Amino acid sequence: MKCPFCGQDNTRVVDSRPVDDNTAIRRRRMCDECGKRFTTYEKVETIPLIVIKKDQNREQYDRSKIEAGVLRACHKRPVSAEQITRLVDEVETEIFNMEVREIPSTTIGEIVMNKLKDLEAVAYVRFASVYREFKDVNTFMDELKKILK
Repeated sequence: MKCPFCGQDNTRVVDSRPVDDNTAIRRRRMCDECGKRFTTYEKVETIPLIVIKKDQNREQYDRSKIEAGVLRACHKRPVSAEQITRLVDEVETEIFNMEVREIPSTTIGEIVMNKLKDLEAVAYVRFASVYREFKDVNTFMDELKKILK
């Protein structure tokens, strides 16, 4: 592992432990050259996942797209960065547990919405309004009625 500070490749692991949810390994490393410490995370590499978009185009799965959508939905809401990361981790785990090579973006969107509904109502409505492409106030109101039940 190359040191991010000096670029030398002689570093060693000084501590290793699983991350809270056991989906990765956190390693504390130290550079033998400059003596600085840094942290790395190891995750199991999974099979490449292809997302089928609404227009039937296919692209490789990208976690950052889910994160960006959830971040936009949670903007100026009382949701911590840790809660967002946990939500995205849960979505990702659910997706990969399906053990499919291709997944429709609509399935991913529904999973995200179900998780957001439990986390924060306003963020859920924001995400749903973009995801479901609300065309008018009536479709927006229909979604709000679902939440209020």
